Amino acid sequence: MKKETENHMGLEKQRAQQQWSHDPAGATYGREHEFGTREFFGAVERHRYTEYAPWMPEVMGFDKFAGAQLLEIGCGMGTDLLQFARGGANVTGIDLTPRSIEISRRHFKVYGQRGDFAISDCEKLPFKSGSFDVVYSNGVLHHTPNTAGAIGELHRVLRRGGQARVMLYHRGSLAFWGQIVLRHGLLGGELWRGHSPEQIMSRYVEVNEGGGCPLVKVYSRKEARKLFSKFRDVSVEVEQLTRPELPVVGRFIPESIFRFLRQTVGGNVIISARK
Repeated sequence: MKKETENHMGLEKQRAQQQWSHDPAGATYGREHEFGTREFFGAVERHRYTEYAPWMPEVMGFDKFAGAQLLEIGCGMGTDLLQFARGGANVTGIDLTPRSIEISRRHFKVYGQRGDFAISDCEKLPFKSGSFDVVYSNGVLHHTPNTAGAIGELHRVLRRGGQARVMLYHRGSLAFWGQIVLRHGLLGGELWRGHSPEQIMSRYVEVNEGGGCPLVKVYSRKEARKLFSKFRDVSVEVEQLTRPELPVVGRFIPESIFRFLRQTVGGNVIISARK
């Protein structure tokens, strides 16, 4: 029975489950504390919003959806979802990986917050049409085989006038062209051996001891906008760059120039749209 279920799921999704079962996203930043404790979750949160992506609370709007029915697709350990809950949203989190749902439930319990959780495939959401005011997904939909289909499902479960906020990897990023294409692809010979940039990303970006190597895709601004063609009021912005990603010069660049680079060649494309 288990083998039949895995075959039905597909290899790419099995790899995604393997990846984030072994290595929950962000867990490494709480490794100095006992896993699943308040201290652990606090360390993960501090790193995410102060060191890694200080822009995220404002751009994603954690405090802007009080009273809304909000769904997160691919909630991971529940770090972002908890911020929406603290902001007053009524939250639901789904994830393909059972361990992620287990951790998210524990995370919410530790902080005394309420949320609903379910194991689910983003390409076939278990909700009635028009169930949510907001659907959020951060760094997830580029890992599923049918990204366009998943966004179609996102559109379906949104109420008319509801908002989508989604992050995908950016094809125009410094990380993609500098690390993936130049360093690993050309200088490291991966492209010469017939590997696509997406395959290289799978090997060098999403990597852990379990060897999950999940599917990874990247999108330009134009490609991202096209994925959301069913929506209205679509805006696309770029974010996510840290100073250590700019060797030698990173710490000397003025904040205004660094912000320009972050919003031009950053690693994330963020799409905001309305149904």
